[in-house]
Amino acid sequence: MADPSSAAIPGPAGRAAPAPLVAIQVGAVSFVDEGVEGCLETLQARGAVNALFLADFTYTRGTGGRQVPGQPLPDHGAQEHDPGWIGGNYARARPEYYGGTFIRPEAFAAPEHPGLDLLEAVLPAARARGLAVYSWIEESSYGPQLQNIPGFWRCLEVDHRGRLAGRPCLRHPDYRAWHLGLIEERVAAYGVDGVAWCSERHGPLQAALMRWSEYAASTCFCPHCLAAARERGLDADRARAGFAELEHLAGRAGAADRPPDGYFVSFWRLLLRYPELLGWDALWHEGQNDFLRAAHGLVRGVGRGRSTFGWHIMHLNSFSPFYRATQDIAAFSHHADFLKLVAYNNCAGPRWVGHLQGLHRLFLADAAPRDTVAWMYAVLGVDEETDLDAVARHGWSAEYVRRETARAVALVSPSCGGSGRTSIYPGIDIDIPTGAGQKKTTPDDVRAAVEAAFAGGAAGVVLSRKYSEMRLANLSAAGDAVRGLAARGP
Repeated sequence: MADPSSAAIPGPAGRAAPAPLVAIQVGAVSFVDEGVEGCLETLQARGAVNALFLADFTYTRGTGGRQVPGQPLPDHGAQEHDPGWIGGNYARARPEYYGGTFIRPEAFAAPEHPGLDLLEAVLPAARARGLAVYSWIEESSYGPQLQNIPGFWRCLEVDHRGRLAGRPCLRHPDYRAWHLGLIEERVAAYGVDGVAWCSERHGPLQAALMRWSEYAASTCFCPHCLAAARERGLDADRARAGFAELEHLAGRAGAADRPPDGYFVSFWRLLLRYPELLGWDALWHEGQNDFLRAAHGLVRGVGRGRSTFGWHIMHLNSFSPFYRATQDIAAFSHHADFLKLVAYNNCAGPRWVGHLQGLHRLFLADAAPRDTVAWMYAVLGVDEETDLDAVARHGWSAEYVRRETARAVALVSPSCGGSGRTSIYPGIDIDIPTGAGQKKTTPDDVRAAVEAAFAGGAAGVVLSRKYSEMRLANLSAAGDAVRGLAARGP
C-alpha cells in the first residue's frame, strides 16, 4: 500500500498542501490485544495512518484501556471490558529524569501489562513501517488515581476558603517538574517525533458559570499562585471576597431564588464590583500557558529541532465563548508546533445540549435554553440545528469541522498575529461514546468530516479518541477519504 504521506491533498481553492499527517490516538491495550504488527497493519491498511499519538501516559478512560464499560465493544481486540483499568505510565521511567520532584517513578507506573514499555515495543516496528510516533501525554488532572501517589496532596490547588481542592496546581514546582520530566524523557531517551500534550482544564470563572464542582470554581490560592498574584499586583483578599459572593449567587440559582435584577445582571455587577475575579481567572490560565511555553522550549531544545510539541484544545472551545476567549490560538502559535483542535461533530450534538443546559444553571438562568441557542450559535460561528432534542440525535454536521478548522488556520496566520508556522490538526470523531438515542458514528460521517477538515485548510487530522473504541468500518472510511483526496490531487 502506498504511504499516504507521500501524496499531497488539495488545500483551499485547489492549492496543493504539504503531505498531511494522518494520526490516530491509540493506547497500550490495543497492542497487547492485537499484537504490535497486527495493530499497526490494521491502522495503516484501514485508516491510511502515517503517525501514532501513542497514549503512553494517561489516567483517563477516554484515551486509556478498552471501550468504556456499558458501551458496545468494537469489532476488533479482546471482546471483554476492563472495568478495573487504572492507567498511569506505560513506559519505563528512568529516575534521572525525575530528580526535581518528590513523585517517584514507581508511584505512577501503570499496573496494567506489567513489564511492558509501550514506546520500546512500538517504536522500532512503527519506524520500520514509516510511521511517525508522538508521545500522547494526558495530564489527567481530575483522575482519582493521582490521589494514591504518596504525598500528592502537596500539589493540590487551594480554594478561596483555604481548602485543598481536587486538582493539582501547574505552578507547584514538584508537579511541574514531574510532567516536564515525562516530556524530557520521551524526547531524550526515546527520540519520539513529537509530544502531544493533553490537559482538559478550565479556569475558576468557567467552572462557576457552569456551577460545576465547588472546589474547581474558586482556585487557586496556593502559595505559588499567591506569589504570582503579588507580582501582577492582584489583591488576593479582594479575589477571595469576590468568589465568596459568586458562590452565594450560584447557591441562589441552585435554589431558584432569583435576585430582583436577575442572574445575568447580578453576575455582571459582581465583575464590576470585583474585577479581581477576571484577574484571577487570567492568572489561572497564565499558569497553564507558562507550562506550555516551558514544555515547548524543552522539546525543541532537547530534541535539537527534530521533535515537535503541540497540544489538544478541548471540545469546550466549540461550546463556550467564555472558554474560547481564554484559548488565544494566535498567541499559542508562537510556542506550539501544532494544535490538535477538537472538532468532534458526531458527539458535539449531545455534548452541546449538556453544555448549554449547564450555562442556564447560573449565567443564563433568566432564560431557557431554547431562547438562547440561536444567539449562542451566532456568537460561536456555528450554523447547526436549533431544536435541542433533534441536535442530540443528529449531532453536528461536517460543515462544523470545516468552519472550526478554517477559523484556527486563519488565527495562526501572520495576518491575525500568529506565527504562520503552527499546523492545525483537527480531531476527527470516530465512535466517541454517546448515550441511548443520541448520535452514533457512521462511515459517511467519518468520510465527510475528514474531507471537511482538509477543505478548511488542515495540515493533518487526528483520528480520535482511541482506536480501542472505533469500529473498523468507520476507521476504513477515514482511510478512504484520505486516499480519495490524495488521488484527486491539487
